[in-house]
Amino acid sequence: MSLREIKPGNRGYLYVNSHPTGCKTVVDRMWQRLPDSAGGRPGPVALVIGSSAGYGLAATLVGLRTHRMRGLGIAFESTATERRTASAGWYRTARTAELAAEAGADFTFLNGDAFSEGVKDEATDQLAARFGKIDLLVYSIAAPRRTDSLTGEVHHSVIKPLGTDYQAKTLVFEDGLPRIGELHLQAADEAEREATVQVMGGADWQMWIDTLQSKGLLADGFQTVALSYVGSDITAPIYRAGTIGAAKQHLEETARAINTQLKGTGHAYTVVAGAAVTQASTAIPSIALYTSILHRVTGDSWQATVDQAAAVWNQLAGDAELDLDDQDRIRLDDWEMDPGVQAAVRAAWDQVDADTIATSADTGWFRDQVGQLYGWDVPGVDYEVAAETTVPWPASPSSDAATP
Repeated sequence: MSLREIKPGNRGYLYVNSHPTGCKTVVDRMWQRLPDSAGGRPGPVALVIGSSAGYGLAATLVGLRTHRMRGLGIAFESTATERRTASAGWYRTARTAELAAEAGADFTFLNGDAFSEGVKDEATDQLAARFGKIDLLVYSIAAPRRTDSLTGEVHHSVIKPLGTDYQAKTLVFEDGLPRIGELHLQAADEAEREATVQVMGGADWQMWIDTLQSKGLLADGFQTVALSYVGSDITAPIYRAGTIGAAKQHLEETARAINTQLKGTGHAYTVVAGAAVTQASTAIPSIALYTSILHRVTGDSWQATVDQAAAVWNQLAGDAELDLDDQDRIRLDDWEMDPGVQAAVRAAWDQVDADTIATSADTGWFRDQVGQLYGWDVPGVDYEVAAETTVPWPASPSSDAATP
């Protein structure tokens, strides 16, 4: 037992600690938004890579509660120490596992670097022993670096424009108060672009497919999805037309390559999600200001990650028609990319300054959303009460007890 009264430790959008009760409450509220499964039969066997945060977490919760998913989630999280709490994803995973057990789901979690061959082998061995084959792979990794398991080379991603330098407004907080800052980034060189593609593109997704296929673990009708984003022309220079965009383009090209490889026995899709406040997105310059304005414009039309994940699941399960664009991508961003919405966001973006920020952007909402990623600023949580910070990672079930 390690009860502690914890205070948030952060600089801007970066938090160095998390709150267990807050993280648990966040997961509970996502779970409560979802309907129970209408059927009594076990659902598809799924592997969710990146199951502790963002869209990966949302897809895991939807799969467990609404679709009776079985299988395995993979995350890379840090445990508590004498000086620090565990990572937020550690606490979220612990609570997700409790909810899965309460729902009677045959689902467990593996903590490790999904880029590594060791984790690939351990995960596929578990899946083979417990289920034989899998029906779905959700690939949702956001990482700053990747070690190539074949060459040993370490690739570091960068968030930079391509071709020309980038200068734009950005949202910063000083003593908790929002202000408009100015950002200037130099254009990436070719080595930086390629390194970012190696980290954030489709190379590791392809390796997972190769590993699963070589071990005979892909069921007939297998489906796989990976998360992408297009976004507004406002953020295009730093996102879709920048190094991250080059990686997303590679991810989409990888989906086409996987489809050729599967030869009609399965299908790979990239999923173009709408904007979200995630631990990954807060690292992207100008996205904070854009997202704050977008939320002010959309109001109740804003689509949370769990709502978007539910839409993907419904389409993959055949409960809703696939919403594909001309590049065979599943689109979830119609609410964001609506021409009227984008026109309103552009008008606010062009005129927002120190005098108008309070009326143009939901900065308080954005600040709270960032805190909640780490379990802070969660309504209803008493942060004056000591919390148990030493929480065990969910135990793995024995293969003997698995559902055949």
